[in-house]
Amino acid sequence: MIPKSFKTFAAASLLALTCLTGAQAAEPLKAGFVYIGPTGDHGWTYAHDVGRKLVEAQSGGKVKTTYVENVPETADAERVFRDMAQKGHKVVFATSFGYMNQMVKVAKAFPNTVFMHATGYKTGKNLGVYDVRTYEGAYMLGVVAGKMSKGNKLGVVASIPIPEVIRNINAFTLGARSVNPAITTRAIWVNSWFDPGKEREAALALIAQGCDVLMQNTDSPAVVQTAQEKGVLAFGWDSDMSKFGGKAQLAASILHWGVIYKKTLDDVAAGTWKSGDIWWGVKEGAVNIDNFGPAVPAAVKKLAEERRDALKAGTLHPFTGPLKDQTGKLVLAAGKTYTDPELKQMNFYVEGVEGAIPK
Repeated sequence: MIPKSFKTFAAASLLALTCLTGAQAAEPLKAGFVYIGPTGDHGWTYAHDVGRKLVEAQSGGKVKTTYVENVPETADAERVFRDMAQKGHKVVFATSFGYMNQMVKVAKAFPNTVFMHATGYKTGKNLGVYDVRTYEGAYMLGVVAGKMSKGNKLGVVASIPIPEVIRNINAFTLGARSVNPAITTRAIWVNSWFDPGKEREAALALIAQGCDVLMQNTDSPAVVQTAQEKGVLAFGWDSDMSKFGGKAQLAASILHWGVIYKKTLDDVAAGTWKSGDIWWGVKEGAVNIDNFGPAVPAAVKKLAEERRDALKAGTLHPFTGPLKDQTGKLVLAAGKTYTDPELKQMNFYVEGVEGAIPK
């Protein structure tokens, strides 16, 4: 006959072993990131990767991330999404607009995986979208550009003619003209997010046209490097690019994707995630103007930071009327502000932008 005390001890030991085994079995939440460019582009993909590393480091071992870089916006993206879902990633982040239709398709095939698509507009039960209000960063850079340009001509090296990029060109121009109404902006489109050679050629062409301050909506530091070489001014885009542009960099619009990634992963872990549209800006700490260069006078820096604070407080919105398009037609009455759905469909240039949007 087994003594009662031994039975009690055995039961307690079994319970302890069960708890220990359960603790050991608790695995971290796996999140996968799919990048359009290399993590070393020092722009868009680099900024996403900084956010990925941050949430993993801050999770205390509760989150494990993986990534695949240089994934084209083709069927290859669909293959990568499927592979991540099949390997047990509970969340898959796609970081480029051109991944949208591929992610929609894969999300339907893996209903127990959360899919998040950056800059897109299609959602589903397990598919959400997220973005940073990059136009707020462009507006702040425009304020600096308007004060720093000597010839009143600004240039933008543009990537793909979608509303996101058109919106940034417009916001940059509006910021500049808010402090210098004589400013005009020209854009050259390279039809790529990351192509240092084409970005350099576009920057050189803009400089040849008399543009003395350049902004970009592309991912490499080629524009600030070219600006430094040719003695004009430029900005870091998505991250600080001063180590490439030196004194040519006036400031940088820096994206902080980590705040969005943390919110998403926290919600998934807690079982509270719901499909929706995250679009965060200065207010939420997702974008900021920083890393001012030595060429920027203290008064100009102060002005840009005052505009940033107004954006954060909600007392300033770049797209508030009266607003005219490039033909001079009034498109937004005084006191009116574009809604988010309207901003996401922007397909025209504002007054001050020269040239036509590619078809």
